[in-house]
Amino acid sequence: MIEVSKAEATNREVLEEVTILFSGDSGDGIQLIGDRFAYSSSVKGNDISCFPDFPAEIRAPAGTTAGVSGFKLCFSSEPILTPGDHLDAMVAMNPAALKQNISELSDNGILIINSDSFKEKDCVKAGYQENPLKTGELDRFRLVEIPLTQLTLDALSSLNLPRKKALLCKNMLSLGVVCWLYERPIEELENWLDAKFGKQHLLSEANKKALHSGYNYADTIELFDAGFRVPKANLPKGRYRHITGNEALALGAVVASIKCKRELFFASYPITPSSDVLHSLARYKNFGVKTFQSEDEISAMGAVVGASFAGNLALTSTSGPGLDLKQEMLGLAVMAELPAVVFNIQRAGPSTGMPTKTEQTDLLAALYGRHGECEVPVLAPSTPADCFTMAIEAFRIAVTYMTPVIVLSDGYLANSAEPWQIPTDEDIDGFSVANLPAQSDGALFQRCPNTLARSWVLPGQKGLEHRLGGLERDYDKGAISYDPDNHFKMVLTRKEKIKRISQDISPISADEYSGADVLVVAWGSTHGALHTAVQQLKSEGYAIDHLHLRNLNPLPEGLGDCLRRYRKVLVAELNLGQLNSVLKNHWSIETEVLQKVSGMPFKIDEVYQHCKQLLTDNSQ
Repeated sequence: MIEVSKAEATNREVLEEVTILFSGDSGDGIQLIGDRFAYSSSVKGNDISCFPDFPAEIRAPAGTTAGVSGFKLCFSSEPILTPGDHLDAMVAMNPAALKQNISELSDNGILIINSDSFKEKDCVKAGYQENPLKTGELDRFRLVEIPLTQLTLDALSSLNLPRKKALLCKNMLSLGVVCWLYERPIEELENWLDAKFGKQHLLSEANKKALHSGYNYADTIELFDAGFRVPKANLPKGRYRHITGNEALALGAVVASIKCKRELFFASYPITPSSDVLHSLARYKNFGVKTFQSEDEISAMGAVVGASFAGNLALTSTSGPGLDLKQEMLGLAVMAELPAVVFNIQRAGPSTGMPTKTEQTDLLAALYGRHGECEVPVLAPSTPADCFTMAIEAFRIAVTYMTPVIVLSDGYLANSAEPWQIPTDEDIDGFSVANLPAQSDGALFQRCPNTLARSWVLPGQKGLEHRLGGLERDYDKGAISYDPDNHFKMVLTRKEKIKRISQDISPISADEYSGADVLVVAWGSTHGALHTAVQQLKSEGYAIDHLHLRNLNPLPEGLGDCLRRYRKVLVAELNLGQLNSVLKNHWSIETEVLQKVSGMPFKIDEVYQHCKQLLTDNSQ
C-alpha cells in the first residue's frame, strides 16, 4: 500500500494502489463479491488486476482449508500488470480463510474477520490449536472484528426469510463494508442485483439491505481510523470494459467470424477452466454463432473438423486431458488441411490433477502430441486482453494457411480480469480465406506459392468435387496415394507450410534486444510478474531485458541471433522447462531456468530475487 497524500476534507487517505483479498468457504459467494468489487473499481477508473483462486469441488468441506475460496484484486491509479505479491487488506469469513491466507497480509495491513465464525470448534476444524483472536498473533495487523452473521440476520429480520437463505447475504454485507472503506459507490451494485435476480424481488431486496447495512455499519461505528481513496488511473482515452481471458477469447472468435465473413461453429465438452468460453459464445447467436455441447472431447473435435469441411469457421476449447483426447482428430485436420482453432486453457496436471489451478505444462503436448510428422501453429496470449487479439490471429493463420491452430491460455489468464480498451472496427484488420481456383481441371489442388495452402472449397460445388480424409493424397490431384516419394513430398510440404507462417510474424528486433547481461525469456500468463520484476531491476541500473514470446510455433525470425547477444539467458516457465528444451533444441544455447509447478503464478518478488542473484553472479 503506497501512500501519496492525505485528503483532509473527506478524512480519506489517498493511496496509489491497494491489494485486497476476499476469502471464505466455497459456498460463501466470495467469487461473486470479488468480481463485483473488481468491476466497480474498473468503472471507477482504476487499473485492475485480479486472481480468483478456488477449490475444484463444487462444495468442499465447509470450514476447512481445503474448501477456501479466494479472490485477490489490485486496483491502482497507475498501470499494473499483476494482482500483487502482498496484501494490504483481507476479508476472512472464517478461521480456515484466515489460516490459508494470513501469511500474505503485510504488517499493519487491514484484517476484517467475521467474529461470529471464530468459535472453538471452527478454529479446531481449520487447524488452529487456539483461537487466533486470543493468542496475540494478529496484533501486527489492524484487526477489525465484525459480527457479520448476526448483523446480516438483524438487517433482514423484517423480510421473514428462512435463516439459511438470509445467511447467504452475509457476503453482501462484507462487500458493503469494503465499499465504504475504499469509497466505492453502491448504486451500480444495486442495479446489478436487480438485474441478476429479475422477478425474484425478495432476494434482490435482501441482498441490497445487506449491502446497505454493511456500508452504513462501517460509516457509523467508526471501525477504521479513516477511509481510503485510490484516484483514477491515467489510461489512454477510449471505451473500456471489464474482461476476463475466457471472455476475450470468445469475443475474438466472434470478431474473426465477422471479419472473414464465415459463420462461427463452436463445439466443446465442458471442462474446467475452459467452460466459460462456451457460456460466453452461447450469448452471441445474433451474430450467427452456433454452439454445440458434445458428449465427449473426441466428438467435439470431430464436429469441428466436419464444420470446417462444410465451410464454417470452426472452434473448440478444452483443457489438459481434453487436449490429449483431441489429438487424433487434430491430426485428421492437419492431413485434410482444414482450418480450425483449439483454445487449450491449461491447468495443473497430469490426469485430473488440480483442475482449478494454473500451469504451463501443455506446451510440448501442443507441439508434439500427435503421431507422425504433424506440426501445427501454436500461439500464447500474455494478458486477458491479449486473448482477444490472439484469438483473431489464430483464425487468420488458420484460414490463410489452411491448418488447425492451438492457442495456449491457462487458468490464471482464463479467470483473471483487467480493463480492456474496446477497439473500433477500423482497429481490426480483416482477412480473407484461401482463394478458390479459377478452374477445376487439376487447379483445385494447386497451392498458393506464398503460403502453400490449398483452397478452401465447400462440398457440393459443381466441378469442384474432391476427396478429403486421413489417408495420404496425391500432391497434384488429391487422389489417395501410397507412393513413397509422394508421401515424402507431402510431409515436407506440410512442414514448410507451417514454417512459412513466420513470414507473417514480427521478427525479433536487433535494436530492441541489442544485448545485455541477462535476457529473461518467457511466454503466456507469466508476462505481468516477469515484466514488473525486470523493469524494477532496470530502474536500479541492472543490464537486463525481457522477451515474451506469443508465437511458439513457428518461432519468430531473429530469435536465435537475439539469444546469442546476451551473456546469460533465463527461461522462466510454470513447468519444468518445456520452452527451455525447445530453445536449446533449436540453437544449442546455454540457459538458466526458473521453474514453478505449484498451481500458482509467479510472484514478482521471487522473479526479482532470482534475477538479481543471477545478475550478481554474472558480475563476479
